[in-house]
Amino acid sequence: MMIEDDVFRRKRFVPSKMTTFGFTKSDGQYICETDLMDGAFHAILSVSEKGAVTGKVIDRMNDEEYHQLRSRQFDGPYVHSVRQAYVQWLRHIGETVCDGVLFASDQANRIAELILDQYDVKPDFPWEEKPYQSYGAFRHADTRKWFALIMNVQWDKLLKNKDETRVDIINLKSDTLEEAVSRYPGVIFPGYHMNHKTWISIVLADVLPDEVIMQWVRSSYALT
Repeated sequence: MMIEDDVFRRKRFVPSKMTTFGFTKSDGQYICETDLMDGAFHAILSVSEKGAVTGKVIDRMNDEEYHQLRSRQFDGPYVHSVRQAYVQWLRHIGETVCDGVLFASDQANRIAELILDQYDVKPDFPWEEKPYQSYGAFRHADTRKWFALIMNVQWDKLLKNKDETRVDIINLKSDTLEEAVSRYPGVIFPGYHMNHKTWISIVLADVLPDEVIMQWVRSSYALT
């Protein structure tokens, strides 16, 4: 269970705020520590200069990492209390030292800005249920039809490889689906949760340049 990814998915760390909060910097990592559960546990959060987050909770009784925190098999009252205390600490950090962003990846946020600049369209978030509440739809002002949809999904949804790591993708209507999928394997897929014959999904992980993706955005805007 990647608790940290869930808490910080749509947030960006601000170094000046981190320093004020109490983070220390060492070897390119910002580190913050605290005790939990009246000192029974010790939590350590590390954030790289690029924003990659890792966390660890140490059981003071045996000075070992408390792995039960991350296992779905352990959800008794005590484990739940430890997990809740850790999540509350992470959320407090997020609210204090982070700025909110629309999407998880830098490229998804840049694409959203480019769409705003070119079409004066901001995304709306029509779903309330997790994890769909982070899905942003870009619509035509007159018809309200989507021309783009940015989603945060597990790699397994695209590759069927049981990889639970999450990635931002953008769904776009396309009349060159077969060409796009064959030209960029592993980056462009038949549309996830859309018509596989007329929509594509592009991975937003800085593999393709923004302008290349925007060419498909413009095409989708015209086709819809």
